[in-house]
This record gives sequence, structure tokens and C-alpha cells, in this order.
Amino acid sequence: MQDLGARLRDRRKARGKTLRVLADEVGCSPSMLSKIETDQATPSLRTLHRILAALDTSIVALFASDGAEDEISVMRADERPSVRVSHGGASGAIVLERLTPTFPELLLDANIHTLEPGAESGGDIQHVGQELGFILQGRVELFVNGQSHFLGPGDSFFFASNLPHRYRNIDPGTSRILWVATPATF
Repeated sequence: MQDLGARLRDRRKARGKTLRVLADEVGCSPSMLSKIETDQATPSLRTLHRILAALDTSIVALFASDGAEDEISVMRADERPSVRVSHGGASGAIVLERLTPTFPELLLDANIHTLEPGAESGGDIQHVGQELGFILQGRVELFVNGQSHFLGPGDSFFFASNLPHRYRNIDPGTSRILWVATPATF
């Protein structure tokens, strides 16, 4: 998803919002939002969620395919779209690798979250739905509704998305999580 910034800018303009208005809704500065739109900065996962909510869209809708839905979609490992988000500071980035196609009417969303050392999702996120995850590699601390859970390879989790949640990589190396959410809100 190399053109995330441009798509966010196009959506903002289509909604008739200025940088200042959107920045106020999201809780960031207009200059930071401008840097995100021009791919000079990468947003945290929390900030990206807030931008998408303020623009009344999702990653799925933002990158929706123009073609009709097929009965099957195959995504080759080297062709999966991805988006890089960061929390800023010294923490590492998180790369979200899409496993589901970008059809507008998807009921679920699946990604592989690759967390660099020190990566964290940022502040708590809440939205409608349910989430399921499976730790593929590394060690992760998951916070749901104020409770901390330490997870390693082979561990899984499930929670209602309306509960405040965030996560961070506690492994000295890279951690990877298979993450599925429904409905496709991201």
C-alpha cells in the first residue's frame, strides 16, 4: 500500500475537510497530517485508526478493487499489499501485511502484523467488532481492558473490539501476529 498518504489526502478532500479540521478531529497537528499525506511520516496504528474513522472509511474501502468480487482471491506472498505504521520515538515500526482482498463489502479483515523490536501500537484503540490473533513468532504483550497478557509462539487470543486494546513487541527480535477482525473496520 505504497500510496496510503495520497489515498488519505484524496479521501479528506472528497469529504471536504481541511488539514486543520481533520487534524483537530484526529488529535494531531496539521503539519503531522500533511507529512502523513505526503508519505514523509508514518502514523501510529492508533492515529491511522483515528484518521480512517474521521474520514468515515477503512483501509479496505480506501484500497477497494475496482473489479467485481471473485469467488476466490489468491494473494501470493511476494504480492501482498502492506502498510508501515509507527508510534514515533525510539520504538520500531509495525508492518501490516494484508491477507484479505480489498473488496468493499468484506465481512472480515485479516493481516499479519510484523513488529520490529520495540514496536508498539500506540494508545488504546476501540471499535465495533471482534478480534482474534495467533502469535506466529516472538513475544508480545497484549493489553485488553486494562489487563496485560504475555503471549508467545502458538498462543492465541480473542476479544470484543469495543474493549480498549493495544499491544507491543517484548521480544528482542521481530514478532509476528496473524490478526483477524470482523467486521472489516480497518
